[in-house]
Amino acid sequence: MYNYQIMSNSFGYLDIILLGMIAGFIILRLRSILGRKTGHESKVYPNFAEKRFNVPKTEVKPAEQNHEVLEGKDKKEFLKGAEVAYETILTAFANGEVKKFKGLLTPTMNRNFSDAIESRNLEKIKSEFTFIGIKESSLEKYEKIRDDLYATVKFVAEVISFKKDKDNKIIEGNPDKIKYVSDVWKFKKNIKINSPNWYLAEIISK
Repeated sequence: MYNYQIMSNSFGYLDIILLGMIAGFIILRLRSILGRKTGHESKVYPNFAEKRFNVPKTEVKPAEQNHEVLEGKDKKEFLKGAEVAYETILTAFANGEVKKFKGLLTPTMNRNFSDAIESRNLEKIKSEFTFIGIKESSLEKYEKIRDDLYATVKFVAEVISFKKDKDNKIIEGNPDKIKYVSDVWKFKKNIKINSPNWYLAEIISK
């Protein structure tokens, strides 16, 4: 009887020890998987977790351009564009490429250029043209008339230009000589049209 009690008590102690070890093992595993709170965890608010917040965008209205003057950066950019247009129009006209200059001219100027090319073709005159470069461009005059803006530009450029007749004989110009040309062109833009483009409206003879 005494021996049985000793053995029974021994098994009871062993059961407690084993349960304690198992509980400790489980706690350690949970801590390794879930981690411990440090007090610095970000707070989660379940009520906002699924919501999207639309931040109102501040509408920045573009500054209105002063059309009464053309100066500073606007003037510099305009002259750059005018130089490109000048070279493009002259080269396309010499080569008879109507489509290339059509979008750079007013309807009236487009008809004038197209008629000149047609007349040249009827006479079987061939125009040879090489654009060397622009030496100078300057804004001679700028004005606003109602909804139209006008900018007059003087160009000084170097070109090689000559013409041949139907027999391939040179009738004008010199293929071996670079010459200076000076042109004054007036460009036009309507401020009511949502487009940044200027168009050649007139070639001024001086």
